[in-house]
Amino acid sequence: MSGSFERTALGRTGLTVGRLGLACSYGAPAKAVERAFEQGVNYFYWGSLRRRAFAQGIRNLASRRDELVLAVQSYSRVARLIPWSLERALRQLRTDWADVLLLGLWNREAPERILEECRKLERRGLVRHLGLSTHNRALAARLAGSKEFAVLHVRYNAVHTKVEREVFPYVPDGSGPGVVCFTATYWRRLLDPRRMPPGEATPTAGDCYRFVLSHPAVDVCLTGPSSAAQMDHALETFRQGPLSEDELAWMRRVGRHIYAKL
Repeated sequence: MSGSFERTALGRTGLTVGRLGLACSYGAPAKAVERAFEQGVNYFYWGSLRRRAFAQGIRNLASRRDELVLAVQSYSRVARLIPWSLERALRQLRTDWADVLLLGLWNREAPERILEECRKLERRGLVRHLGLSTHNRALAARLAGSKEFAVLHVRYNAVHTKVEREVFPYVPDGSGPGVVCFTATYWRRLLDPRRMPPGEATPTAGDCYRFVLSHPAVDVCLTGPSSAAQMDHALETFRQGPLSEDELAWMRRVGRHIYAKL
């Protein structure tokens, strides 16, 4: 990706990623998926609501599969269902492997039966790295120092900033997991003029992405465009690079105001 936000290593995975990621659930058309890839987005998240157009976009990029970083999420709490879930996803996307098998929304330690099933998938060559998504910051901090997961998905936005103190400092430089952040717009609440403090401008989605990516601990910020225009907006604002100190202060004022109303 051109501009101030450079591509980066995804933690200790050995994978190189564009710093914007693209989630499958919000309706971006196939052509937008392809255009995002051409502009440097290569972290693609096949999560809960799996759209056909997104899958078609991935299939259209099959000839460049080695350049993609594909994260497939499983919410299963039943170990024997994880292989079925993963293999179904791989068939839908017409690929032989997932770069990351992401255990979805675990707010406690994943049990050994789940981990062992995932390790079997690694040994079969269907998965290259294990990841975990959580809202539990204490758990994320513990896992950041372990070798079990190579990727962590955590919530981070201008409203929810405790991760800056409670998780990011525990991610080892170079040898830690890749850090991927979700809900950058806080489910669009950060884009709502009615929620702004008096006299403050309303952030755009791009401002929210830039806020997340301005933190050096973050490798990837997930985006959820629902249209080609929203994808283009994300790509354009991304090229502006990190927020200035004044912009960061503004985003934090907005975030604190919204948080106080929760």
